[in-house]
Amino acid sequence: MAKATFQTVDDYIAAQPEATQRVLQLVRTTIRKALPNAEEIISYQIPAYKLHGRIVLYFAGWKRHYSLYPAGERLIAAFEDQLARYKVSKGTIQFPLSEPVPAKLIERIAKSRAKELVPQEE
Repeated sequence: MAKATFQTVDDYIAAQPEATQRVLQLVRTTIRKALPNAEEIISYQIPAYKLHGRIVLYFAGWKRHYSLYPAGERLIAAFEDQLARYKVSKGTIQFPLSEPVPAKLIERIAKSRAKELVPQEE
């Protein structure tokens, strides 16, 4: 993808290939459901969700996968069994674009990150 400057998550998603747009829209909807009080922003030119001034979660689309960031060691350990089939690195969880979006898992990850960073959030 050519280097672009995105102002909104809508801009970011619209710049992706059509098939990727559908997947990213579902990821976005899932995160917004899990974090209804989060502010949706663009940070580092990718979508991010912020609560009480702290970034809870980012997502981004790539050629063959989409990723959730940041995924710290504690989160990865907590979801080890559910993440076993996905590529996971120090701060990233990669989900193949060719597979159904694991919405329930993404929702649980988002809620866990929020609780980790902002314990008073429900």
